[in-house]
Amino acid sequence: MFKALTKLLGNAVAAFGAITWFLLRILSQVPRALLRPGLVIHQIHNAGALSLVIIMTCGLFVGMVLGLQGYDMLERFGSESSLGSAAALALVKELGPVVAALLFAGRAGTALASEIGLMRATDQLVAMEIMAVDPFRHVVAPRFLGGVIALPLLTMIFIAIGIFGVQLVGVQQLGVDQGTFWSQMRGSVEVDDVMQGLIKGCVFGVACSLIAVYEGYVAEPTAEGVGRATTRTVVNSAVMTLILDYMITAVML
Repeated sequence: MFKALTKLLGNAVAAFGAITWFLLRILSQVPRALLRPGLVIHQIHNAGALSLVIIMTCGLFVGMVLGLQGYDMLERFGSESSLGSAAALALVKELGPVVAALLFAGRAGTALASEIGLMRATDQLVAMEIMAVDPFRHVVAPRFLGGVIALPLLTMIFIAIGIFGVQLVGVQQLGVDQGTFWSQMRGSVEVDDVMQGLIKGCVFGVACSLIAVYEGYVAEPTAEGVGRATTRTVVNSAVMTLILDYMITAVML
């Protein structure tokens, strides 16, 4: 058991060192990648614009469910007029960044990992290295930047659509006063709350994008290897998102 734990700990330290070195290599190529904004904009479109449908749809229904559940809970205490502030705080500080990151990992993260993994399997990355073309500059860094920029924007869109869903259910269906709904929300949500959600979106964007490009880059050059890399991307991104969510919340509170 001691040998197994030692081996597990050693593998964890080695993996942490490898992904840290990978991140440093990406950051060293970011200034050069920014000199070709067309590549970055294209990756923002792939990671962000193509994820808008699922982000907006899930944001709407998460907000509607939150409106129903929040009204039912607050009605028991005679505080249904506080639905707007309670739902807005939940979306801005927790549900918005976390759910958007999980959806991003499932849609854009898997696309990034499978795309780079397929390039590894078809020897495109090796061909670029043979031609003295740095794959970090032309392949990895633009995709990493696209994910880092796209996820905070998707988080804000998710929060806005979610609040609209809460208003749709709470005001239009359940009869909460519209003026009270918006005034309670404006009075309770502060700039620090919005900044906390935005910071979480940025941190989750870095984590999810880094895991996606790393798993794709180190994937085994086989169809099975690409499939395993895609699976690891979703699992590791979800676990890391929840761990970072707790850490950021603990620090900021």
